[in-house]
Amino acid sequence: MSSHLDISTLFNPRSVAVIGASSDPAKIGSRIVHNIVSGGFMGRVYPVNPKGGTLAGIPFSRKMEDIDGPVDVAVIAVPAPGVLGAVKDCCGKGVRHALIITSGFSEVGNRTEEAAITLHARKHGMRVLGPNIFGVYSAAASLNATFGPSKIRRGSVAIVSQSGALGLAMIGKTMMENIGLSAIVSVGNKADLNEVELLEYLVEDPNTEVILLYMEGIRDGPTLVKTLSRVARSKPVIAIKSGRSRRGAMAAASHTGSLAGADEVFDAIMRQCGVIRAESIGEAFDLCRTFASVPIAPGGPLLIITNGGGIGVLSADACEKHGLPLFDDTAVLGEAFAGVTPDFGSTRNPIDITGGATPRDYDVALETALKIPGVGGVLALYCETAVFDSKALAGILKKHSSLYYQAGKPVAFSALGGESTERTIEELRKARIPVFSDVYSAVFCLSALDRHFNERKRPLPGTPEPVVGLEVINRICEKALKKERFFLLADENAEVLRTAGIRCPPAGISTSIGEAVHLAEGMGYPVALKVISKDVIHKSDAGGVVLTLENRNEVMDAHEAIMRNVTTHQPEAVIRGIEVVKMAPSGLEMIVAARRDPVFGPTIMIGLGGI
Repeated sequence: MSSHLDISTLFNPRSVAVIGASSDPAKIGSRIVHNIVSGGFMGRVYPVNPKGGTLAGIPFSRKMEDIDGPVDVAVIAVPAPGVLGAVKDCCGKGVRHALIITSGFSEVGNRTEEAAITLHARKHGMRVLGPNIFGVYSAAASLNATFGPSKIRRGSVAIVSQSGALGLAMIGKTMMENIGLSAIVSVGNKADLNEVELLEYLVEDPNTEVILLYMEGIRDGPTLVKTLSRVARSKPVIAIKSGRSRRGAMAAASHTGSLAGADEVFDAIMRQCGVIRAESIGEAFDLCRTFASVPIAPGGPLLIITNGGGIGVLSADACEKHGLPLFDDTAVLGEAFAGVTPDFGSTRNPIDITGGATPRDYDVALETALKIPGVGGVLALYCETAVFDSKALAGILKKHSSLYYQAGKPVAFSALGGESTERTIEELRKARIPVFSDVYSAVFCLSALDRHFNERKRPLPGTPEPVVGLEVINRICEKALKKERFFLLADENAEVLRTAGIRCPPAGISTSIGEAVHLAEGMGYPVALKVISKDVIHKSDAGGVVLTLENRNEVMDAHEAIMRNVTTHQPEAVIRGIEVVKMAPSGLEMIVAARRDPVFGPTIMIGLGGI
C-alpha cells in the first residue's frame, strides 16, 4: 500500500493538463478547464487537443509531449477508445496522477481495458483515479478540476464519492446548505486509487476536520476496516452506503462494477470502526454541519429546553432511541428553573417554559443550563408562537452558541414554524449555528458527537492472538473436504471446540441402544440424544434430536424414536450412530455463527440463542 505522501500532489499540484479540452462550451473538457481557471488555481494549466485552438485565453497543446514543463495531474476526458492511448502519453510525459473522467469500463463489463490502463500506469509510476469520475476539488490548491458547479464553498468537510452524478449534486447541495469543503474526490470504478489511500491523506490534511464517504461497493474490506478504525479515532467519519437491498446491490454492481456486500455486516463493521452511518444525504449533511461547528466535548446527560410540551416529548423519545441519557436531577432542575418556568410549565427534563415564553425567557433558560454542573449538553427547542418574535431568536441562539462553545459544551437547536422561522434557520446556518427543523435530527447529531468523543478514547484493536491448535483444526476440516463434505459431524465439531480451548459437555457416540444406555449412565442424567449422519444436516426437522432424558427407559425409547423418525423422513440417509450428550445446566443460551463475507472476509455473529 502506497503512503498518503504518494498522492499529496493530487491535492496540491503545480500543473494540470486537460486531455480532451475543447473550445465547445458544451463539452466536458471545456467545462473542466473553465472551472480550473475560474476557481483561482495558481499553477500552470495546459489544455490538450490535437486540433489546436485556445480556451480561456490559454493556447492548446496538440499533444502531451508538446507541453514545456512537468505535469503533476492530467485530466483525461476523451471517448473510451482513446483513454489507453492518452494514459500512455501521460506516462511518457512523467505525469504523476491521471484523473480519468471517461466512463465505459468495468461498470459496463469492460474490465479488460480498465485492467490494461491500470497495469500500464503502475509500470510507469503513475496513479490513476477512476475511470468514471467527475474529478477532484482541493481547497488547498484552489483547484476545481471537475465538470460540476464552478462555485464551491471553502471549509473543513472532505467528501469521497463513488458516484459521479451524486457527488456533483452534493457540491451544489453544500452551497445551498452552507457547508464548506476542504476537498471532494470522485473515485468511480476504483481501478487504482480507492477510499483507503484517500483516507490516509485526509486524516493528516490540516484543512479537513470531517470526512464524508459515499460508497456503493468495497473491494478490499479488511484493509478498509484497518484504516477506518484508525482514521475515525482522529476525525469524524460519516458513511452513506447504498446497495442495502437486493435490487440496490444489483444497481450498484451495474453502476460502478462493485460488490455491495451484506448490509448487516457493513453496518456492524462501521459501528466497530467508529464510523457514523447516515441513512440519507440530508442526515449526512446534518452530521457534517454539526461536527464542523460544535465542539467535541466529554458529553454526558442532555438537558432539553422547550416552549412546547409535545415537541419536548418527541425529543425525549429521540434521546431514548439514540441512547442519549437525559439529565434527571429533579431537585437541581427545580431550583435552577423555578424563576423562568410558569406554574403550569415543568422543571422536569424536558424543561417546558411553555408557549408563552419570551425571548428573554429563552435567554435566561440557556444561561441557567450552562451553569448546571453535570449537564453534558443542551438541546433548545422552539415552536413558533404568536407571542414570540422569531426575529429575536437568531440573536439569542448566536449569543449562546458562542458562550457554550467557549465553555467546551455542545449545544444544538431545533425550530419549527412558518416562513419567518425558516428564514431564521437559514440565517443561523450561514453563521454555522447547528439548528435543525426536526428534533430527531438534532438528537441524532448530538448522540453522534457523544459517540465520536468516546470512540477517540477507545484504544485501537491489538494484534489477535494466534489460534491454538490451528494445525489440528485444519486437518479435521481437510478430512471432511476430501469426503466432499462441507460441514463437520458432531464428534468432529467437538474435537475442534476442545482444540480451541472451548469446554464442551461430555459426549459419546453409540451404535446400539445398549451402548447409548451405557454412555448415559456413565456421564449421568439428564442427557440428550442426537442423530449423526452426513445426510441429515437439520436434525430437529428430521426428528433426530431428543432432549432432557432422565433415565435408561427414556434413553431406550428416544433411541428407537430417532431411528424411526430419521428413516421415515429421509429413507436414503446413512446413519453413523447416535450421539449421547450430557445436558448442560440451565442458563443464558447464546448462538455463535461465522461466515466468510465476500467483502470483509471471516465474520463472526454472536447473539442470544434458543428456539
